[in-house]
Amino acid sequence: MLRLLIADGNDRAARDRHVAATGRTSAESYAAVVQDLAPESACRHINPADADATVPAGLSDFDGLIFTGSTLKVSEGTPAVTRQLALMRAAFEAGLAVFGSCWGVQVAATVAGGHAAANPRGPEYGFARAITPTEEGRTHPLLAGRPATWDAPAIHSDAVLEPPPGARVLAGNRMLGIQAIEIRQGSGWFWGTQYHPELDLGELAAMLRLCDTGIVEAGLAESPQAVAAYADEIAALQGSDHEAARRLAWRHGIGPEVLEADLRRREIGNFLNRLSTGEA
Repeated sequence: MLRLLIADGNDRAARDRHVAATGRTSAESYAAVVQDLAPESACRHINPADADATVPAGLSDFDGLIFTGSTLKVSEGTPAVTRQLALMRAAFEAGLAVFGSCWGVQVAATVAGGHAAANPRGPEYGFARAITPTEEGRTHPLLAGRPATWDAPAIHSDAVLEPPPGARVLAGNRMLGIQAIEIRQGSGWFWGTQYHPELDLGELAAMLRLCDTGIVEAGLAESPQAVAAYADEIAALQGSDHEAARRLAWRHGIGPEVLEADLRRREIGNFLNRLSTGEA
C-alpha cells in the first residue's frame, strides 16, 4: 500500500472558492485520481499554506508527497508561500519522492535554485498545446507512453523560466520551454509538469470560470461571458451527448490524450508505478 501525503497549494480563501466551484478541494481531487489509479493507496491531506497547518513530523513515514496547483505566486514571498517552500525543502531532506503539477513545479524548482515568474510568452488557459519531449524526455519514465506530441489541461501565468542546476528538462512547447522536469536534491527527487494531468474537463471548465478576469486581461477572451461559453464547451466534451462531444472535440482540436482519463493522467500513473517498485 502506498502512503501518500497530498499538499493543497491554495490558501484558505482559494480553497473555499475551489470548493464552491467544483465541490471539493484540489487535494481531494488529486486523492480521487490517485485512488482510482492505485486503489490500495492511503492519502492524507494537508494545507501547508495555512499558519495553523499540521505538517507531519515524520515525512519519511510516507512513500511520496504530491503538490497540487495554487493561485499563489512564488515571487510574492508571503508566509503562505514560504511555508510551502519549507515543506518542499523538508521533503527533499527526508529523501522523499515528490510529484507536482503547476504550482508544485514552481515550488520545487525554486527550492532547488531555479527561477519561477510570469511567463513572458504569456499564459496558458485551457490547454498546453503540442507539448514535445526533449531528447532526455523521450526515454524518461515520467513520460512513458506519451506520443511524439500531446496536449494537456493547463491554467497558469507563472512558470519555471530557469531550471535548477542539474535538473533534467523533459518536455516543452512553443509557449514554455519547461513543461515537464525532473529535479534531484540530496536523496530526494521530484517529477512534475507545468500542465495539469490530474484535471478532468469538468473541473478544468470550473477553474476557467474562476480565472475569467485573468483570461480577459490577457486578451484571450473579450468578456467573462465569452470565457463562460468556452468553459461550457470544455465541460461538454465529457457530457452525456456523445455526438455533440465528438463535434466539439473536432472544433477544439482535442484528441484522446485529453479526452481519455487514463491517457490524460499518464504522468501521475507513471509516478505511482515508480513508487510501487521502490526505485529512486
